[in-house]
Amino acid sequence: MTNRERAYNLLHYKSVDRMPAVHFGYWNELLIEWAEQGHISMDLAKSWYDGSPADHELNRLLGWDFNWYTTVCPNNGLNPPFEYKILETLPDGFKRVQNPEGLIERIREGAGSIPAEDDYQLKDRAAFEELYKPKMQFSEDRIPTEFFEKFNENRGDDPVGLHLGSVLGNIRNMLSVVGMSYMICDDYDLFAEIIDTFADMQYKCAEAVLKTGAKFDFAHYWEDICFKNGPLISPDMFEELCAKHYKKRNDLCRQYGIDIISLDCDGVTDRLLPIWYENGVNTMFPIEIGTWGDQFEPARKKFGEGILGVGAMDKTALRKDKAAVDAEIERIKRLVDLGGYIPCPDHRIMPGSKWELVQYYVDEIKKIKV
Repeated sequence: MTNRERAYNLLHYKSVDRMPAVHFGYWNELLIEWAEQGHISMDLAKSWYDGSPADHELNRLLGWDFNWYTTVCPNNGLNPPFEYKILETLPDGFKRVQNPEGLIERIREGAGSIPAEDDYQLKDRAAFEELYKPKMQFSEDRIPTEFFEKFNENRGDDPVGLHLGSVLGNIRNMLSVVGMSYMICDDYDLFAEIIDTFADMQYKCAEAVLKTGAKFDFAHYWEDICFKNGPLISPDMFEELCAKHYKKRNDLCRQYGIDIISLDCDGVTDRLLPIWYENGVNTMFPIEIGTWGDQFEPARKKFGEGILGVGAMDKTALRKDKAAVDAEIERIKRLVDLGGYIPCPDHRIMPGSKWELVQYYVDEIKKIKV
């Protein structure tokens, strides 16, 4: 069977020849570590990105079958993006920079953590109308039509998804967590208009891609709007502002034969999951395992076989030893038995992960009986 057939069958409760070994990429810092340890070349480490030739070479070396996060995305962000520029170098070595979404961040060269939000520009209607709204409009030049018209001829045997963007995650990036919290209270109507404007453009991008005839195995969203205690926005407010946009985009995908729609949101997602599920998102990914534990089995008990999963493998086991990996695989077997599920590390494989343990995990995961 091809990887595409394995993924399709597993997520449609059909038989497969074996379990595929699936991953969600790597922290760049880990690849540098592995290069310094002599496992791979530094050129390979520095040229990696999802779905790249380097990604396929790492699959070959480690034994992976495919990277779930192999997606194709039209230009559905701010167009043009803000200029990335250094605004100030601080005495402690940090730099204040303007990122492509207009957010002001504090960064330190070589640091792998998420940059600190220092300031934001989308503070009121004047900033929206002048700085952001013009960058949120749909135009034909967002879609590389020739690429998508030839897409079906050039794809391989791995599943490939259409990236639908996000409904709120990108907006949160532009506003910052602090800025979004203030705007919800200070100008709710403006907040709603920003979401609607951006979502309308992203819908038109997805529609334009699908009209080219390009075929995809799944569709995918990125959100990251939850943390360890739940969502960054009231579920009632989220349903009022965002549910209609998921439904519209997901209905479009199903019109074109895409019935696997996954969504990446870190943190505790249980309070938003009903809204996503009721509006067409049916695949949890990567099902982050934090202090709260597994979220897939409770979701399956609540929603039944309609909810699918890719992920839920605690990647921290790959930093420990074979006993930890074995214990994690035993836990995963229970999820496999539920059906409609593909094991995958619950996010990018992190620094400190051991090359030999990743190889061991890959070998063992393929032995799981389906």
